[in-house]
Amino acid sequence: MKTDSKRFWLQQVTAAAALAALAPLALAQEAPKSVRIGWAIAKTGHNAGGTAATVTPNYQLWVKEINAAGGIMLKAYGKRVPIEVVEYDDRSSTEEAVRATERLMTQDKVDFVLPPWSTGSNLAVGPTYEKHKYPLLAATAVTDKAPELAKRWKHAFFFLGTGAGYAESLVSYLETAKKEGKIGNKIAMINIADGFGVELANATRKAAKQHGFELVYDKSYPIGTQDMTPILTEVKSKSADVFIAYSYPPDTMLITEQSRVNGLNPKVMFTGVGTQFPMFKAKFGAATEGIMAPGGVDFDAPAVKDYFQRHKASAGHEPDRFASTIQYTTLQVLQQAIERVGKIDRAAVTQEIRTGTFDTIIGPIKLENQMLTKLWYVGQWQGGEFYGIAPSNRAGAKPAVIPKPAWK
Repeated sequence: MKTDSKRFWLQQVTAAAALAALAPLALAQEAPKSVRIGWAIAKTGHNAGGTAATVTPNYQLWVKEINAAGGIMLKAYGKRVPIEVVEYDDRSSTEEAVRATERLMTQDKVDFVLPPWSTGSNLAVGPTYEKHKYPLLAATAVTDKAPELAKRWKHAFFFLGTGAGYAESLVSYLETAKKEGKIGNKIAMINIADGFGVELANATRKAAKQHGFELVYDKSYPIGTQDMTPILTEVKSKSADVFIAYSYPPDTMLITEQSRVNGLNPKVMFTGVGTQFPMFKAKFGAATEGIMAPGGVDFDAPAVKDYFQRHKASAGHEPDRFASTIQYTTLQVLQQAIERVGKIDRAAVTQEIRTGTFDTIIGPIKLENQMLTKLWYVGQWQGGEFYGIAPSNRAGAKPAVIPKPAWK
């Protein structure tokens, strides 16, 4: 009996060992062939420039690097799974962005959907993400509605801050310059009539009043404006020390060029989006000196330097100095959340994004009420680089150059 019992025990151990050895193979066979990632972004239309600078190269870099490493690690199956991409052109139309996002989720049935460029487009697709319970990692949306929307949209995460945050940081910085006698109290402001421009202008009006500035010019302009000369001539006539333009890339280029031609050279010139883009530096060269805009970068951070090198090697050009690092950060967050969950479970991944701490190129981050608060609000071109200058107490911040040098 003892011999039979020993033989039986050995048989059971052998069988268990065989099953254990086969388990990873069984798991591997059950794993999905790919993690399907979709996006609908502006390949054409007025948003194409912003998309090409900030969104497309980061999406492509992320996918390229993950697939080169074998894919996203899904520990539930014990293997890495490559990313498969499904993409559409939203043609810079919010209506098309919504339609394409819906199609990705309901017809293509992709696992995750990455967002489009611009505040307006992100807010337009938000309800679709919420309806289908997909995490929305909004990296290019600046809105004061973010705290309220985060309460209503449990799957939305806002990474670029609020208009009030940018306006307060800028105007409080200007107040310090005013107290130091570097500038007067007059501000001229223009804004594009889109979500980004409207929100930032509204917030700046309030901040200007609170900090003792006089808004001597305040005008919006429509998307697609081809000539800013009449507006800039009016701005020049106001003799304001501070000129603020909440503009999109095509307008930013136009405003800068026509300001140079018209001799509009205020002590503080703040423009953007687009001021932070490689194409801005390439076009204006030394004439960029002293121009401010939202965003900025800490080039002393090794992770940022490494990211810039990898981005340039992949895209052929450097990233922008505003939302690009944030855009890539959202992708790192998504990857880490998926790998921690270990399988394609959007509810679990969304919860991990909501509560987790993530290691990113801008350092460790943890969202607060579904929002990222670790941001550069004001940057400035100095010596051929766009440095973060506010918050001034943040590591890597540079002191501002005021007044802005003459046009070169």
